[in-house]
Amino acid sequence: MALDWSCGALAEGLACYRRSEFFLAHEHWESVWLGLEEPEKSFLQALIQVAAAFHHLQSGNFVGALSLLRRALRRLESRPARFGGIALAPLRTEVRAWLQELEDTGAARTQPSPRPFPSRRFPNIDPIRGSHAGARERRNA
Repeated sequence: MALDWSCGALAEGLACYRRSEFFLAHEHWESVWLGLEEPEKSFLQALIQVAAAFHHLQSGNFVGALSLLRRALRRLESRPARFGGIALAPLRTEVRAWLQELEDTGAARTQPSPRPFPSRRFPNIDPIRGSHAGARERRNA
């Protein structure tokens, strides 16, 4: 199944994610996730986990954020650099950097925490231009 990030719930979720409305992004993407089959299902689950992780982080739940980012990264690492219409290589790099910063600051040791989350910008989720994801990306991976 092709994932089209230019319209519908995927596009709405992406717009929410870019506005740091992570819970809403999660909700939009979950509505699509429910109807998917593998391998797209676990791929979108990883993006949902990234969004949920940053929602937890905004709420001061560093332990939950760290756990979700780790699980999301495991799912993302099993995919090629381009999958589902998304450039995954830069996303994986940014998620790793967030994990490192959270681990280095010991943020995950306090739960919940009133202290602000790190000043690092949230990872971009960038659709590949002109792509309606699907078999073409899997062939080129």
